[in-house]
Amino acid sequence: MATGFDPSGRLPDFFTSTSTSSFTQFLSQAAPELLPGRRPLPPGLSADIAPHGTTIVAIATADGVVMAGDRRATMGNLIASRDIKKVHPADAYSLIGIAGTAGIGIELIRLFQVELEHYEKIEGAMLSLDGKANRLAAMVRGNLGAAMQGLAVVPLFAGFDLSPAEGVGPGRIWSFDVAGGLYEETGYEAIGSGSLFAKAALKKRYRAGVSTEDAIALAVEALYDAADDDTATGGPDVIRKIYPVVMTATANGTHRLSDEEITTVAERVVAGRHENPGG
Repeated sequence: MATGFDPSGRLPDFFTSTSTSSFTQFLSQAAPELLPGRRPLPPGLSADIAPHGTTIVAIATADGVVMAGDRRATMGNLIASRDIKKVHPADAYSLIGIAGTAGIGIELIRLFQVELEHYEKIEGAMLSLDGKANRLAAMVRGNLGAAMQGLAVVPLFAGFDLSPAEGVGPGRIWSFDVAGGLYEETGYEAIGSGSLFAKAALKKRYRAGVSTEDAIALAVEALYDAADDDTATGGPDVIRKIYPVVMTATANGTHRLSDEEITTVAERVVAGRHENPGG
């Protein structure tokens, strides 16, 4: 039962209070035990008892952003899942991907989606892209206790800026650390165990103002390179037809590539590697 409820059935005051437009702050008053970082954990490290998601990449384009994630989750030396989805829309114009403890990460995504929707309903307006990134940073900071026990989650956030500053492109990307540190990135970024290899691939191929179509191919190539060197990152699985989740955020909103669209891109990348295995 949530804290502070009147046995008579009358709702506590914080249910009718307009002092905050943050759903997370409301939940911390109504039922704090439901927040991912507020649950009691047994002593010791817990990293090996839950599946972990790995590599996510984001690329700024002339029209917005592209975000892609591999489909593998691991638990120690085992493959826990071959088709997990780690990239999701945060709202109509932004995307979020997670690396780290998969269960907490997916819960964080859902909570963030509700956070943005709740704000929009209370305030009658959409949060700015900077505001969304700051809200997400606060939520990551709230999971610090669990992160210190091995259940860390690190998101990657990107979106289309409806009102960009002069001289700044519409596509913007933010990375985070486990303590809630917030860092705006330029051009591209990757997180997860394969991020070193993904960023190395993007470093040589990325060009400012790249088209969305070319950025999608770049993202799939970067994930292929990450999977080639990182066992926790899953590459294109042509046998099972399991390919990366790829999403875009542009002036038209967010869009996830269909199975047919991503199959075409992934098979083109795999065919190119038959001719040139090193990329």
